[in-house]
Amino acid sequence: MTTKTKIVALAAGLALTAVAAQPAFAQKKGATAATGTIVQGLGVASFDAVIANSNAFKTAEQQRQTTFKAQFDQARTRQDALNAQIKPLIDKFNADRQSGKASQTALEQQAASIQQIQENGKVELQRILQPVGMSQAYVNEQIEEKLDGAVKAAMTKKGVSILLSPDAILAVNGGAYNLNQDILNELNTALPSAQLVPPAGWEPRQIREQRAQAAAAQGQAAPAAPASNPAPQPSGR
Repeated sequence: MTTKTKIVALAAGLALTAVAAQPAFAQKKGATAATGTIVQGLGVASFDAVIANSNAFKTAEQQRQTTFKAQFDQARTRQDALNAQIKPLIDKFNADRQSGKASQTALEQQAASIQQIQENGKVELQRILQPVGMSQAYVNEQIEEKLDGAVKAAMTKKGVSILLSPDAILAVNGGAYNLNQDILNELNTALPSAQLVPPAGWEPRQIREQRAQAAAAQGQAAPAAPASNPAPQPSGR
């Protein structure tokens, strides 16, 4: 795992976690399960795996390393400084605990101080990497908006009427079409690439929905939010 990835994993409070699963992609029509039979009309697909392997997602992941290099570098520098600050405190805490000379109260105070520094550092890293998290959320939302159409198109072309998640299957006496690759092909056609940087004022869907619910509860109209796929603009910087 790279340093950049570790930093993002630590400070991904706003990020819709980038899916890391790499699927075993589509069975050919002639491929079979244990019984050598494919159940007509039944399909299996992992949406997370399809998204992670889409051209739009993978391209955005690559572009993000360049577009947000300043944020990544700043976060890495701050993470190193935090580690340097915390290490001697942890070493002292361990030494005092092993020596048996420090009181329980003193040890608890040391532990609380270390934990506070860690929590403050996490908040600071989240703030530094907030643009990265917003970019991840923005790209994922664009992909998700095209995914439903891609799923329906793939199901229609393959004659699949029921689509299941691999996680929902306990046992199968027979086989089913693996639609991952078919859905991926449709998704790549519908969305070859995604906009990397959200427009000014954009908020993730979850936050927009929360605002709308709060406004509805108060009998007010929800404020308009920028669309997730505005007029085309150059990707990257």
